[in-house]
Amino acid sequence: MNDRISIQSESATARPASTGTRIPVHQIVRMFAHGDSIEKLLAAYPSIKREDILACLDYAASLAEEQVTPLSDVVMAK
Repeated sequence: MNDRISIQSESATARPASTGTRIPVHQIVRMFAHGDSIEKLLAAYPSIKREDILACLDYAASLAEEQVTPLSDVVMAK
């Protein structure tokens, strides 16, 4: 995954994207979530490969694994 996803620090938004493209991870994941197939994504973005799409999904999954502390828990702890 790491060699297929990069964050372009020179970009104003600095969002993770498919390496070597300007296609953000969130765009690939959102299109997939809305029912687009891998084949449709490949047709829409000829500069990416199947492995890039899978890396985007893997990256999104790893973010979902992050521990999140709800703000209400932080306020209650004070």
